[in-house]
Amino acid sequence: MQKLIGKIRAAVEKYQMIEEGDRVAVGVSGGKDSLFLLCALQELSRYYPKKFTVAAVTADPCFGGRETDFSRIEALCKELGVSYTMKRTNLGQVIFEDREEENPCSLCAKMRRGILHNLCVELGYNKIALGHHYDDAVQTFLMNLFYGGKIGCFSPKSYLSRKNITLIRPLIFCEEREIRNAAARMELPIVKSGCPADGVTARKDTELLIARLEQDFPDLKAKLFGAMQRAGIDGWGSSC
Repeated sequence: MQKLIGKIRAAVEKYQMIEEGDRVAVGVSGGKDSLFLLCALQELSRYYPKKFTVAAVTADPCFGGRETDFSRIEALCKELGVSYTMKRTNLGQVIFEDREEENPCSLCAKMRRGILHNLCVELGYNKIALGHHYDDAVQTFLMNLFYGGKIGCFSPKSYLSRKNITLIRPLIFCEEREIRNAAARMELPIVKSGCPADGVTARKDTELLIARLEQDFPDLKAKLFGAMQRAGIDGWGSSC
């Protein structure tokens, strides 16, 4: 875990993600990435030179009209000593029943982020941390290119002026396999997603494509990630 916390600290410092007195809410979905981020940021807060506090917020999409059981995550937060707020929503119904979206992931993610942003404003948090990692960044870059015909990616840090909060992604230097291994060692209480589209998404297709391409082009992910930084795409080149 300490090696990954070192990578998180490097990202936080490079992109000036955390300042003195910040109240950082981690958007916890129940997956390995957000749970690991929550634990790692709470650990980092113990000795980081700029003092900040950590909390957890969850927006339950209630897929299939069913409420998700987050009791084990609530217990983890109690063990970590962090505040936990969970909000039930009708996001699942809106996406899959009312709108019957053929490609639901982008809209679902956008709406869920909006719910979390509003929750942070209500609770007085000035930063929200999301669990997007190194692999997510490379996949998003290629998805924008192949599906949208544009060059771009999400940003390491974004100021949301309408909400007066800042979105940060401290895991961007951490590879998914590292997080998966750490989450297994730590026995984190992962909550399986009830999303009907889970595992059959454009992101999953892009992940498989990268794996195939790396057989002919070794270190492709590292090369793409480095290219994004050197080109300064969407704030990746320096602090933003």
